Amino acid sequence: MPAKPVPLSGTVSFRPKWVAWRRTHVGFQLFSTSSSAVRASSQSMDGKNKVYKELGLFSLRKKIEDAVVRAEMVAPAALELEELRQIEQEEMIRKYDLWDDLAKSNEFLVALADTAKVVDALKDLKYKAEEAKLITQLAEMDAINYQLFKQAYNTSVDVSKFLDHYEMSKHLTGPYDMEGACIVIRAGSEGTNSELWEENILSMYTKWADKHGCRGRIIEKYPPMDGGTKSVTIELESKYAFGYLFGERGQHRMIKSSLDGSLPYETSLAVVDVIPLFLERAPELHIDNEDLEISSILQSGEENLGHITEHVVSICHIPTGIKVQCSGERSHFSNKMKALNRLKAKLLLVATEQGVSSIKNIKRKAIADMWLQEVRRYVFHPYKLVQDVKTGIQLPDVTSVLGGNLEPLINAHISIRQVKDTRETS
Repeated sequence: MPAKPVPLSGTVSFRPKWVAWRRTHVGFQLFSTSSSAVRASSQSMDGKNKVYKELGLFSLRKKIEDAVVRAEMVAPAALELEELRQIEQEEMIRKYDLWDDLAKSNEFLVALADTAKVVDALKDLKYKAEEAKLITQLAEMDAINYQLFKQAYNTSVDVSKFLDHYEMSKHLTGPYDMEGACIVIRAGSEGTNSELWEENILSMYTKWADKHGCRGRIIEKYPPMDGGTKSVTIELESKYAFGYLFGERGQHRMIKSSLDGSLPYETSLAVVDVIPLFLERAPELHIDNEDLEISSILQSGEENLGHITEHVVSICHIPTGIKVQCSGERSHFSNKMKALNRLKAKLLLVATEQGVSSIKNIKRKAIADMWLQEVRRYVFHPYKLVQDVKTGIQLPDVTSVLGGNLEPLINAHISIRQVKDTRETS
């Protein structure tokens, strides 16, 4: 009879030596392989980072070199031209008796001051280009110092921005292109959607202004009950703001639909009007009092959680039917004067567009209706793109445009105006 197994008080682990050796060896091999893989991966990542950094430095160097070369090509000729203009203006002032016509004298002095600023800026541009070039050389001597390259790149960005502004300003030769801009945005009649869309257009222009360092403020805002805004007015107190944004006048249409028809076709409208904002002087125009219809109302609002009362002044020019309103000032008189200046600016602009010498010759039926002039379409579905009706330009990123990146569209509008002016003068 076989003996019964006796239970052991403890467990004994029994492995042959070769099994223990094999497992230990295999474990060592696995550990060694894993360590090698980590080292190889680390070396691979270091190599990739080095390549990416070299590509980044190469890109920075290329952008810096392009800006420096552009400055060396454009700045000397531009500086010579502006210095000659400054000399001519100084000679004109010496020959002209400033006391004979104070208004004309002030115009000469303002023009001379503007030219002097441009001359100083071009001289500063030359130094900035040389500085960027020198910093780049120091960065290469210091074993490719990334921080120095970054400093040189920031300087080159300033150089490029000034050259862009200078070259574009030479194309803005209209009678009011140098003035600031008063932008009036109105929502369409589609209800809340158009009112909210108007907020997007407002944000687009404020972001563009911030990006370009334009001094601006929202001076009037008339909110409805359901969110959004019915009408809003922005003033940009920077030179050439009107020249840059003149092409934005008209209807801005937002479109949403779907390719398969699952989403209903949706459209929202906002209309933009741009009026010159005279920075150095008030618009010189006489309007007969009998041609004006002035009305005013008191409108309650809120500012910083405190209730305020706005004096809304509305002025209609009876012969042309042009209406303006103002409520951004503290007193009724101030609003009336600002509304009157805004009306004069609007009348001068219309007279210039119609090619007439006096506002009495303005043809009422020929005044452009902003609601009928489509400027741009912002498509969200099924594609995301921006279609500019006037220029035919199509941009693929509607989000970027609404984020204030309007340069391609604005430059195209300015080019079209320049071609049109050239044809009319020839």
